[in-house]
Amino acid sequence: MLIEIPNTKKARVVIIGGGFGGIQLAKMFQNKDVQVVIVDKNNYHTFQPLMYQVATSALEAESIAYPIRKILKKKKNIFFRLGEVTHIDAEKKMIEFGNDTLEYDYLVIASGAKTNYFGNEGLTISAMPMKSILESLDLRTMLLQNFEHALLINNERKKQGMMNVVIAGAGPTGVELAGALGELKRSVFPKDYPELDLGKMNIYLVQ
Repeated sequence: MLIEIPNTKKARVVIIGGGFGGIQLAKMFQNKDVQVVIVDKNNYHTFQPLMYQVATSALEAESIAYPIRKILKKKKNIFFRLGEVTHIDAEKKMIEFGNDTLEYDYLVIASGAKTNYFGNEGLTISAMPMKSILESLDLRTMLLQNFEHALLINNERKKQGMMNVVIAGAGPTGVELAGALGELKRSVFPKDYPELDLGKMNIYLVQ
C-alpha cells in the first residue's frame, strides 16, 4: 500500500530518522521548493545529551522526549510518517516499512547508531547499552533493584558487587553518567538506603 502523502510536482526528500540530524536537515528545507517526509519508528524526538539523567532518576523520560509532529507543526512542506524501514529499493527509489511503501527522489539515512562493543564479547553479554529512552529506563531499574537486593545479602563481597558500577566508555555520556552516580552516592542513596555502607560503593570509569 502506498502511503498517502499530498501529491506534488516538487522533488520529494525522504529522511529516515527523527534524531538531531534528521530534524535539523528537514528544517533546512522549510519553505523550499521540495517536499520532505521524515520516517521514524518513534513519533518523538529524543534529547540524547540528557539521557544519563533519566538513567539516574534525575529526570523523567517525558522530559527528554518531544513529539516530532509538534516540531514540524508549522512547516507546511514537511511531513512525518511513523514506521521502521525494513527495505530500500534503490532502483525503484522506494522504501518499505510494514505493508507500506514510499517513493522518493532523494533519500537521506539519518537513523542514528548502535552501541559499539568493539568486539568485546564480555561487554556484549553483560553490559547494558544506553542509546534510547527505554534502555535508560532499564538501566535505572537495574541500578535500583541492585541496591534493593544488596539489602538482602549477608555476603559482603556479593553485597559490594551489587553496589559497584562499571561504566565502559569515557566519552561525554560515560563521564556525565559517572558524575551523576557520584551525586547519588553522596546525596541520595545515604537517605534512601541508610542500612548500606555507601563507602563501599565504587564507580569505575573504564576507557
